[in-house]
Amino acid sequence: MLSLRSFFGLSIAFASWSLSAATSSAADSAELVFVKQFVTKHCNECHGADKPKGEISFAAVKDRAAIERERKLWVNVRTAVERSNMPPEDKPQPEKQERQKFLDSLDAVFKQIDREAKPDPGRVTMRRLNKTEYNNTVRDLVGIDFDPAEDFPSDDVGHGFDNIGDVLTLSPVLLERYVGAAESIMARAIMPNPPKPPNRGVGTQYTEPAGANVPMKNGYRVVSGKADGPPIETGPIFTRYKVPSDGQYIARTGLFIETTGTKPVYAAILAGCDKGAKGAATDEEMAKLSGAAAKSLQPCIILKTFEITGREVKAAQHLQEDVPADIGLDKLAVALVKPEEGEPEATMHVKYISLEGPLDTRPATHRRLLAHAPDKTGADRTREVLTRFITRAYRRTATDEEINRLMAFAAAQEAGGASWEAAMQTTLQAVLVSPKFLFRVELDSNPNAQEARPLNEFHLASRLSYFLWCTMPDDELLELAKAGQLSSKLDEQVVRMLKDPRAETLVDNFAMQWLQLKRLQLSAPDKQLFPAFNDRLREAMTQETRLFLKEVLLKDHSLLDLIDGKYSFLNETLARHYRIVDTNGTRQGQKPVREGGQPIRGREFVRVDFADEERGGLLTQASMLTVTSNPTRTSPVKRGKWVLEQLLGAPPPAPPPNVPELEAQKEKLTGSLRQRMEQHRKNPACANCHEKMDALGFALENFDGIGNFRTKDGEFDIDPAGTLPSGQSFKGPAELKVILKQDHEPFTRCLTEKLMIYALGRGIEFYDRPVVERVVKAVSERDHKFVTLVTEIVKSEPFRMRRGE
Repeated sequence: MLSLRSFFGLSIAFASWSLSAATSSAADSAELVFVKQFVTKHCNECHGADKPKGEISFAAVKDRAAIERERKLWVNVRTAVERSNMPPEDKPQPEKQERQKFLDSLDAVFKQIDREAKPDPGRVTMRRLNKTEYNNTVRDLVGIDFDPAEDFPSDDVGHGFDNIGDVLTLSPVLLERYVGAAESIMARAIMPNPPKPPNRGVGTQYTEPAGANVPMKNGYRVVSGKADGPPIETGPIFTRYKVPSDGQYIARTGLFIETTGTKPVYAAILAGCDKGAKGAATDEEMAKLSGAAAKSLQPCIILKTFEITGREVKAAQHLQEDVPADIGLDKLAVALVKPEEGEPEATMHVKYISLEGPLDTRPATHRRLLAHAPDKTGADRTREVLTRFITRAYRRTATDEEINRLMAFAAAQEAGGASWEAAMQTTLQAVLVSPKFLFRVELDSNPNAQEARPLNEFHLASRLSYFLWCTMPDDELLELAKAGQLSSKLDEQVVRMLKDPRAETLVDNFAMQWLQLKRLQLSAPDKQLFPAFNDRLREAMTQETRLFLKEVLLKDHSLLDLIDGKYSFLNETLARHYRIVDTNGTRQGQKPVREGGQPIRGREFVRVDFADEERGGLLTQASMLTVTSNPTRTSPVKRGKWVLEQLLGAPPPAPPPNVPELEAQKEKLTGSLRQRMEQHRKNPACANCHEKMDALGFALENFDGIGNFRTKDGEFDIDPAGTLPSGQSFKGPAELKVILKQDHEPFTRCLTEKLMIYALGRGIEFYDRPVVERVVKAVSERDHKFVTLVTEIVKSEPFRMRRGE
């Protein structure tokens, strides 16, 4: 028989307790009295004062303080009793009602303790950046958006998430990869020896408008202002470019003019630009240009108009003009200017159009990272660059010691013959492998102080940004932290940050991990039994859930929509899978319930409002139904366990040993899956948990192993009805969702706990219970809005405060 210590996970003795059931204090609550009576009746025989088993003694429950002092032990006691692990099988067992009364009484004692407990923010292990946080931080710090963490080892998972401090270790292999990544990042970001500016020249035979008979003469494209007679080309002519918009360029062309007129002839160089760009030509300005194609060039900027004096090939002029930066340059053009009234149209001969640039071939990241005041040189410019970079990299104000140390390192590089740019490249690499960058360090001047105290404003900014964005604080957060104003403006910052596109990381990194739906990428339904399943359908399932979660979490819907939202997002692949034909949720072969539905076509996802109760909420989405199935069939146990654990926060214990899988006995049993699974409830060791799981799982049996709706399991009718341990009955998934939505507190508490775990980077402890209950109450009173949930967590003691060991 396993010892009690094995069940409780403890290895220390509590024999010194002085607990007496016979001497109840007058102040004892009825619940505490019953707890003491239960322990005396069922536990003291093995865990009394004399030689207690497992070195755990319940010699006497004297007062509530004894339970408070050993809270973790009593939490484990509760778990052991709930799972029927204690009392042992060879001892008299409490009746079901007595066991439940003990659990309820102990919970009541816990709540009494929590109501009067001093707030405890707990303590978070210093966390390194996980792979997602590292990539995002590099993107926002350096300005390079690629995947430098691609070859990092996978992050370990704790409490269901990959951002938990206790499991984010630093192995020698990972340290080696950090060094390589830092070199790769800075090699892309800073270019000590930039190349010469490229020159993109195009012969005019390749310019547009293109055609089979482009008029050419002596290597020049012939462009006439005349609209009738040869040559037919009336211009302007142009060539397209796809270049970085932030660079400076020089536009060039070579041409001459033929004319019989006596007045000066003019030509213009134009640059295609973004709509609304500064200096964009007006319709009136474009009307002054010759040629039918002039208007089609808009939007564009007339860079300069030149007088053309060359009248033959030998006298051809070579024109050039600077192109402004950040205009959205996409083409260059050459056009004749219409002659004065009474003057004949000229003919323009154009040899080439070229674009030189960007003139500064350093990457934009180079210019930004090494930017400094023009009048600063030597150590002064090094200090300016390092101060700015370190402050952002370490997510706090850089200290003089940190700056001076890195300045000395950079100076040593220059003394060894490196250019300033090369020295800074190596120095910034050193910052990227510093523990102060790789870890979310929360410095503390008094780490052993027991009292709770507010976090440093910079540390609070870091917690907030990695919670909501999975990346470093932006400039606004850092400025508020520097001014000491962030704590007083948390509400408005939460609202601002949830509206930012970076908040979508909450969908992928919180919600998909909470719901365990990343496992869908590994699901492998049997191809013979489920031939419709393929990678396209898998991706559609994932995207439906992502878009649904984004809609609920970030667009101010009620969180209860996660249980029974009457809408979702489908493309043609998934709509066909669900047998839905339009955006009003009309079923295949059925008449529309509402008018105005649009057909669902192609790969693009559109919102669909369901017309019936078959679909709605997470429980009926194919992603969840697939990951909670076996390769060959559905699994009511997995589905019921998923609902208990991920939605209701009541995970069942692991199954007892030596219980055979259902498949191993399938040849010996007949009947529906529901009938065959009755064996679980016949085993007393299984009955308690399966009573809870099976009813929830069978409610979803109308959906097969990849989420298709069905009414039969083979030749047997499906019975999705059930009764919960609370006595509430339902006839199928729609009625189950109504029950879960009406009794929403367990779901709200579960979501609160999961989001707190993700936000804090640690598990929920018993001293967090008052905060959890306070957040649950606030969310329930404010229409179950996600912004309320986030705000309450951010303003809670565990998030914004700290204490010592």
